[in-house]
Amino acid sequence: MTFLYKGPAQRGAIWAEQFARKMPQLPFCFWPDVGDAAQVRFLAAWEPPARLEETFPNLEILFSVGAGVDQFDLSALPPGLQVVRMVEPGLTACMCEYVSWAVLSLHRGIPQYREQQQRGEWKEHPVRPASSRRVGVMGMGTLGRAALAQLRQLGFDCAGWSRSRRNDPGIRTFAGEAELGDFLARTDILVCLLPLTPETRGILDRRIFDALPPGASLVNAARGGHLVQPDLLAALERGQLSAAILDVCEPEPLPQGHPFWNHPRIWLTPHVASATQAETAAEALLDNLRRHDAGLPLEGVVDRSQGY
Repeated sequence: MTFLYKGPAQRGAIWAEQFARKMPQLPFCFWPDVGDAAQVRFLAAWEPPARLEETFPNLEILFSVGAGVDQFDLSALPPGLQVVRMVEPGLTACMCEYVSWAVLSLHRGIPQYREQQQRGEWKEHPVRPASSRRVGVMGMGTLGRAALAQLRQLGFDCAGWSRSRRNDPGIRTFAGEAELGDFLARTDILVCLLPLTPETRGILDRRIFDALPPGASLVNAARGGHLVQPDLLAALERGQLSAAILDVCEPEPLPQGHPFWNHPRIWLTPHVASATQAETAAEALLDNLRRHDAGLPLEGVVDRSQGY
């Protein structure tokens, strides 16, 4: 029985050391040096090798090294293969930091002050308390719920929206298409943390932007495929949106000359909102393997019918 890792060597070295200390009975191999492919039961990868079923006939679990699984073609994977996304505290903490920074920047009007600085203009604007700013998070998975909890601690009026009903203490929740309009109408800063599925691709479009209060702003730290780029530019042009902070784009990187690069109301970061932390991710993997050995449900199992 073998654990196969396919990814950056630096992280792999840390994982191999953790496995050697804490689960020495399980051999840890680096792609493409797989040894006996028939012994590979577990694979961790961002992009798995082709022809998994043929190459690894006894593979039991495919672990994503990130929080998402939209990079996997789920329909092409062996039907009996369990797919597990990364759920680990380091990744969650990083996302909470990014979302808090982005929301605070928009709340305090930093993009506007940055524009003024470029013009050499010194002008104050009213300062509002966080309690008067309504933040809405689309996506109430592990990352979305954690981000909402931290934003609530900062004093923001928080709400969350998801496809199915979620109940979190202290957070007003909305669910499904029927409640999307009410959620958007009460949201001054919209944060997208949705998984990317066929149903959510292009969800950040004119219909969504027009349902927000005039002058609202956007944070997208999910996937570039959620955003309809021309609709964002149009919403900014007509003042329906005041600013956007984007950590993700499609494609990545954006081509030179793309209007996002120099737009005064768009801030770009290069897909750095969160990243798997090697040490805590290794412990999360080891814990899931222990759960597997004990016959317990794993953390982060993907429902293929939902795509996440």
